[in-house]
Amino acid sequence: MRRAIFPGSFDPITLGHYDIIQRGLPLFDELIIAIGENAEKRYMFDLEERQRFITEAFKEESKIRVLPYQGLTIDFCKKMDANFILRGLRNPADFEFEKAIAHTNRMLSEIETVFLLTSSGKSFISSSIVRDVIRNGGDYTVLVPDTVRLK
Repeated sequence: MRRAIFPGSFDPITLGHYDIIQRGLPLFDELIIAIGENAEKRYMFDLEERQRFITEAFKEESKIRVLPYQGLTIDFCKKMDANFILRGLRNPADFEFEKAIAHTNRMLSEIETVFLLTSSGKSFISSSIVRDVIRNGGDYTVLVPDTVRLK
């Protein structure tokens, strides 16, 4: 089985993430969207909200599981018997950053990283931009799936 992990904080999930997930689905038998938990990081949305946003966005997709994790991504991959990490690239800076992580992961394990370029119309979207739009009262709804809505 070709199982992949798509790790991130997803604070919140964006249309860029959604694009990578949708385009990555045909490549794998199962895709685990892994929500990283870092006790030292302050999130705008708590874990349950982030998990709900993603689960609801992909409720019709049987090949997707949404799970939280802590620690090294490669350790979570081993625990979940996943041989691939899926990552999206928006720009050259993302590539340089992700390349170093992919090389390190490959050195420490047999896990391969698969990169997909974010579609051009979504390559500018990041969770930090979405959070800034929300903080400043802007229309964030054009940047995220319909399941991401403030209460």
